Amino acid sequence: MNAPIPALPNTARTATKTVLTQRLPSSSELKRQLPLNTELSQLVSHQRHAIRAILNGEDTRLLVVVGPCSIHDPICALEYASHLAALSHDLSDDMLLVMRAYVEKPRTTIGWKGLAYDPHLDGSDDMTHGLTLSRELMIEMLRMGLPIATELLQPMAAGYFDDLLGWAAIGARTTESQIHREMVSGLDLPVGFKNGTDGGVAIACDAMRSAAHGHRHFGVDNQGHPAIIMTAGNPDTHLVLRGGHSGPNYDRESIAKARAGLEKNAIPARLMVDCSHANSGKDPLRQPDVFNEVLAQRLEGDRSLIGVMLESHLFQGCQPLSSNLRYGVSVTDGCLGWEATEQLLRNGANQLQQQRRSAKATH
Repeated sequence: MNAPIPALPNTARTATKTVLTQRLPSSSELKRQLPLNTELSQLVSHQRHAIRAILNGEDTRLLVVVGPCSIHDPICALEYASHLAALSHDLSDDMLLVMRAYVEKPRTTIGWKGLAYDPHLDGSDDMTHGLTLSRELMIEMLRMGLPIATELLQPMAAGYFDDLLGWAAIGARTTESQIHREMVSGLDLPVGFKNGTDGGVAIACDAMRSAAHGHRHFGVDNQGHPAIIMTAGNPDTHLVLRGGHSGPNYDRESIAKARAGLEKNAIPARLMVDCSHANSGKDPLRQPDVFNEVLAQRLEGDRSLIGVMLESHLFQGCQPLSSNLRYGVSVTDGCLGWEATEQLLRNGANQLQQQRRSAKATH
């Protein structure tokens, strides 16, 4: 005869708590509330086409994804965007500038998770307002003519912004995730997969191969209902090198190794270098060194280097969250200030322009 199952101790019984939920608007509800008009919808389509042309080698401009590590203050974010829009116009012959509008912040343990999660910066996690504010900001940046980039961290949040984005990133910690690979396979926009935190590119190669194929997977439809999602596959992905535990990976040897890894997997050799993170040793003021080295390789003829990424804000550095924040300074990773960013990009564009004119003269 089996012995009776003993009752759970009181501590175990009380450890199980009711999970509280609060309903969010569906992605279609928010899109109806903040619609993308025909003109802006056509602009996004044009921006995606331009980025694809760079990936495919049909456009020789350098793709530059630049802006705050994460947006925490809508006012200074729009001020930054206005500066970037003016600069974008000046450099448009040699660079395609894309605004980083990162509203989700991946956390290794705990911390502020981004504007979409906690827009009041006080732990109240007013996600309804966060999603609304994030979409409003992105639409305003589109009105300035800027292509929008973000990191897609929570797949359920992607549907609130997917019609606004010109480009998206999948981070080093989520590139290995099957859920994110399936999500990317259904996105109609270019996406960069970052190399793994170990610095290797094998995981990102697997991700790009997976995302290029169609999938049937569990998901949520536009009305917020559980659904079987059927995707067609996304051919417009590429590798983003951000360094790893062993150090940076933007030098010539690392670039050649990454390119060989892509070719071995029959993946188009198109590389973007993230000038921040492990590539700069997490020192924002070293980003120009990374940028200039990548630019030098590009000028020497390495056309697999299609773009760079920079973390930049109105003012350099970073600050902890507090009740007395300095205007225009990041509350997450340290950033390059705007003046240094503008000078860096103008100098880079001048070098690209000289090479372009020289090539024209030879022909």
